[in-house]
Amino acid sequence: MLKPPTHSSEIEVSFPAEHVFQLTLNRPKSLNAMTPQMEADINNLLNWFDEEQSLWVVIITGAGRLFCAGADLKAWSNRQQGGQSNEQEGIVTSPHGFGAVSRRSVSSKPMIAAANGGAYGGGVEMLLNCDLVITGDDAQFALPEVKRGVIASQGVIPRLAKVAGHQLASEMLLLGRTITAREALDRFHFINCVVPKSAVLATAVEWAQQIVQNSPDAVQCTKRGLILAGQHGNIEQAVIAHAWSPESKREYKGANIKEGLKAFSEKRKPVWTNPAKL
Repeated sequence: MLKPPTHSSEIEVSFPAEHVFQLTLNRPKSLNAMTPQMEADINNLLNWFDEEQSLWVVIITGAGRLFCAGADLKAWSNRQQGGQSNEQEGIVTSPHGFGAVSRRSVSSKPMIAAANGGAYGGGVEMLLNCDLVITGDDAQFALPEVKRGVIASQGVIPRLAKVAGHQLASEMLLLGRTITAREALDRFHFINCVVPKSAVLATAVEWAQQIVQNSPDAVQCTKRGLILAGQHGNIEQAVIAHAWSPESKREYKGANIKEGLKAFSEKRKPVWTNPAKL
């Protein structure tokens, strides 16, 4: 029986399918606006997930009608008015970004966002660093920071510029306007799939189950390659860094590559084992 680390009621944890871990942001009355406690809980739980060999995919979702409304602006205002806020230092010393997700690059395990209702501000920043994003047909998204005198500074600016292009990224970031789920999919390209709102979480679980049908070594090595592609300036650098990564060493020396090739030769379904610790 898996035992996640102790956490507050601001996060709920569950295991909706074999090898799948689910984190649910649990402040529905506040539209799951991020608090320091929630962020600390997410960080501790994801660190545990990274180390737990039997868990291969994580789904992140929100309780209630919205995935995440971003930062708690009232608390932020109190810190500003009291002279207790140091945003620049906070950005530099926060390696995993908003919600311990928006700049998280340590993990090679897939993250799926089930973005019920959509997201605002930091919630969108979190989505842009997830590998797969599923949302409902009623969802809306916005980066309204400029309307409040602040900026979206935890990774979404370069990520959105990369996936949407400079002009479309500017449309969200400089106007601060709200877009629909269909726009997020078709124009801005940071959503994978739009489904009926009642099917968001079920679809995320289905996609997670499809992932765990594949070799966990190969999946995690492939995700490391995607991360490195975003960190290096050219293809050759990314390919070489990926080839020498710990995930590549485990992939090519591990049991699952042997099992996958043997199963193909024997015309049977492979039986994967948990990856070795890196």
